[in-house]
Amino acid sequence: MNYTERDTYGMYKGKSGAETGAGPGPELMGADTLVGNDVYNQSDDDLGDIKEIMLDMRSGKVAYAVMSFGGFLGMGEKLFAVPWSALTLDTENKRFVLNVDKEHLENAPGFDKDQWPDMADPQWTKEIHAYYGTESVADAERH
Repeated sequence: MNYTERDTYGMYKGKSGAETGAGPGPELMGADTLVGNDVYNQSDDDLGDIKEIMLDMRSGKVAYAVMSFGGFLGMGEKLFAVPWSALTLDTENKRFVLNVDKEHLENAPGFDKDQWPDMADPQWTKEIHAYYGTESVADAERH
């Protein structure tokens, strides 16, 4: 599913806002329309889809996209907190791109839907950002 299919308010109707001068996308988008979007890598492998978007309440910025990968019909799927800065919106294909291969994602620190990590833990944050080669929201603000 993609953001145009989840657009209950008509934000992305017709052409993109950049082409028509109307509507918020793709520079500013509704979080609810992004949940459920597919995630692919640059080799065009389907990596999963976005289940949730996590906001850093201190900065007001998006910190992570919680992504599912693996399993069948929701059984055995693993969740991953992917730093928002590791994702790129592909407006042509209406999906996100994460520049990792499937093997890298399979070995990524993940979690079960019933046992979420403490995403505010500085050590957890450091490990996740090191794995994806990104900076945390707090670190990025210091630069």
